[in-house]
Amino acid sequence: MSPHLNAIILAGGSGTRFWPASRRRRPKQLLPLAGRPDESLIAATVRRIEPLVPPERVWIATGATLVDATAAALPRVPRAHVLAEPVARNTAPCIGWATSTIARLDPDAVVAVLPADHFIADEPAFRDVLARAVTAAEGGWLTTIGIVPTRPETGYGYIEVGDAVAEGVRAAVRFIEKPDRRRAEELVATGRYLWNAGMFFYRARVMKEAIARHLPALAAGLARIDGAAATGDEPRALAEVFPSLPSISIDHGVMEKAERIAVVPGQFGWNDVGSWEVAWEMAPHDAHHNAVPDGSVTIDATGNLVKDLSRGASSKRWALVGVHDLVIVETDDAVLVVPRSRVQDVRAVVDLLQEREETERL
Repeated sequence: MSPHLNAIILAGGSGTRFWPASRRRRPKQLLPLAGRPDESLIAATVRRIEPLVPPERVWIATGATLVDATAAALPRVPRAHVLAEPVARNTAPCIGWATSTIARLDPDAVVAVLPADHFIADEPAFRDVLARAVTAAEGGWLTTIGIVPTRPETGYGYIEVGDAVAEGVRAAVRFIEKPDRRRAEELVATGRYLWNAGMFFYRARVMKEAIARHLPALAAGLARIDGAAATGDEPRALAEVFPSLPSISIDHGVMEKAERIAVVPGQFGWNDVGSWEVAWEMAPHDAHHNAVPDGSVTIDATGNLVKDLSRGASSKRWALVGVHDLVIVETDDAVLVVPRSRVQDVRAVVDLLQEREETERL
């Protein structure tokens, strides 16, 4: 691939739906929740793109409190490439600042933006699709990857595809917000819609031009940060300017408004690792659909997930009797037990702990 290709990994999420494993200072992207048991989600993200983007051209956009843990998880990524946002302002300011930072070093840069918390089953197929998206971006298109739907999913946004603009590349007609069940069924039935996976590809200057046109307040703020960087005063300007930037997603702020938007359809075993239910789906199962530690005893138990992240996990024996479709997660200081059908409610636990000011559990 081109020596101008850089990657921005979005790694600022809090992962509250994965409590008690995911915490403020060690959120889900730093955990091995899918794939290799010894590899965090963010480490897997960097590793699988390495044939196209070496670690020295990878940039991490994260929160100020996560810089040390993120750098430790990615020892081959330059420490200076771990960009600390002073506050969370959604993806448009995050991507805009990271893109401007890359463009200062390489005005001809091509950028791939990837979330840190996705799982990809077929990595060679993923890289083939990514390479196609990069080629479209090199041609001036603001490009995204759309996942060929496998079900009428209500948890994802959708992209309507239009005519072909190159081999394996389609024009993106419009973006659609997360639909209800009936609407999702209609979209999937047409065969013209893809899941929006939140991956973006573009020439740095094309994105900067699009931000200037559609988000002028953001462009003005980024210009102030760039000006300060030229005089060695970026940290002060960042702390002053970044909190005042408009909080808006790159989808709403740019992709839904810009011209020359392309989408590359992809089928490579993609999964947005968004809940303990998804972790159960992707984990190895026994004959009774339990995903449990090796050596566990299960009697009349089906469909359970046990995730033991405590320090004594290797010497512990789990036994499940007469329980079904549960998620059980243990850490050194907390235990979660919840029906798989209610894993989205784990956020309520975090909310209650916040009300109680139990910050050591968050």
